[in-house]
Amino acid sequence: MIWLWVAIELGSKEILGISISKERNMLLAERFISSLVGIHGQHPVSTDGGTWYPQACRFLRLPHHIHSSYEKSIIERTMQYIKDRTECFDDYFPCRKKNCKLLHVWNWLNLFIGYHNKQLQIVK
Repeated sequence: MIWLWVAIELGSKEILGISISKERNMLLAERFISSLVGIHGQHPVSTDGGTWYPQACRFLRLPHHIHSSYEKSIIERTMQYIKDRTECFDDYFPCRKKNCKLLHVWNWLNLFIGYHNKQLQIVK
């Protein structure tokens, strides 16, 4: 199974970062959040109830809270939008390589994020 990590700016609904992994744990959460801090600086982190996020935020010395109902609705809508747009990617571009490094998936996700964020800027 592949896990999708997504960071969303709640005000603008812009996708700030994305990552994929074959596991979910505190080390991967810390690496993902740390990469976002490197790009966007330190900000409070709002997440669902995953046990790995509070640990990663403590390690990075970032304020953490469980998101509110309003934040959850924005996040869920954005995640559903991503899933709707990416769901059939593997149907049209299946990977048949052994030990695939998922480079084709990374390229497609980066293209998708660029398009998504650009559309948000045009709407404003």
